[in-house]
Amino acid sequence: MNILYLTFYFEPDLSPGSFRNTALVNELCQQLPEGSHVHVITTQPNRYQSYRPWAQEREEKLQDNCRITIDRVALPAHSGRKFAQIRAFFTYIRATYERSEGKAYDLVFASSSKLFTASLGATLAHSMRAPLFLDIRDLFRKGLLDLHKNPFIQLALNPIVRFVESFTFRSATHINLVSEGFQFYFKAYPQATYSYFTNGVDDIFLTSEQTPPSQKMKEQSEVKIILYAGNIGDGQALHKIIPQAAQRLGDRYHFVVIGEGNARSKLEKAIRDNTIRNVDLRKPVGRQELIVEYQKADYLFVHLSKLGVCKHVLPSKLFDYGATNKPILAGVTGFAASFVRENLRNSILFTPGDVESLASQLHKVPYRTEERVDFITRFQRKTISRAMARQIRQTLEAARR
Repeated sequence: MNILYLTFYFEPDLSPGSFRNTALVNELCQQLPEGSHVHVITTQPNRYQSYRPWAQEREEKLQDNCRITIDRVALPAHSGRKFAQIRAFFTYIRATYERSEGKAYDLVFASSSKLFTASLGATLAHSMRAPLFLDIRDLFRKGLLDLHKNPFIQLALNPIVRFVESFTFRSATHINLVSEGFQFYFKAYPQATYSYFTNGVDDIFLTSEQTPPSQKMKEQSEVKIILYAGNIGDGQALHKIIPQAAQRLGDRYHFVVIGEGNARSKLEKAIRDNTIRNVDLRKPVGRQELIVEYQKADYLFVHLSKLGVCKHVLPSKLFDYGATNKPILAGVTGFAASFVRENLRNSILFTPGDVESLASQLHKVPYRTEERVDFITRFQRKTISRAMARQIRQTLEAARR
């Protein structure tokens, strides 16, 4: 079996898509018949401009009698802004066509958060007459329209994006949705079969040390550290909650924010304009260093904006946080809020942007740590990758009958 595997992010990049797809490719090779080939076309690490580890342009390896080829496309430097991202993606498109030209594939797989990779997969699958398996990690068109409220911009963008989206999803044989909150959006595409494999807890978090039981209770006089680590974009809206919360909570709480994104400058400005001294803004770090920061923190913070699309997403950060024994502060609504209530004990839920709700609950709820054994067992990355690889194999086998 010969599979073309498209993902914009792959190891050693720092991204939920990278962690997800690296684990899935490794598991897929364990399940495919002997002599199979998985051809991964991805990019050189580019998620964060300040964290770009070296990686081979072309990598060949044999794993469990399955051959893996990884082609990493070098992208022009980009700031993360929309036009720069589009330019980077067109570079990826050209390289993907060049590196897949003249080759025959039994299945095209595309993991996508911004629709671009999914639409590229659909176009290639159509030209190759191969079945298409999509892994959808975000609702791009809905998010785009939520972000651009100007009716003229919506009028210009919507027909084009709707056409691309419709072609892409109607081309799919199978669609995996990373959040069950997306389910309503895909009722218009009944030709595909569906699965709902979420993100998961990686092994690196399972082997790290947790806060010892003797340190479960913090002294009232100690400064408590609230940590956020990840993308700093408009979808997270950190600039609308962290500066205000830092002012409201005062010197007894200290925010540490690790990451980059197109809204980082807004957060920096809000911190600077209000002369806030209990927020520490840092550059991205590798996962081993990040685990050390998790261990130092007292609370782990996640927040989504009030955009309509955010009611349906499931932040990948929840799976990293859930692997620790630290209390989680979650400013989320909709499906993510339901997920936290049902699966993540020792969490404080508050309405996005509601500083008073966050502050009052922090003061009211006694501090404690708690192991989330059931959560880790259910959402271990290996378990999810194994089931998803099985679904890919079944989709491929059904298409060949």
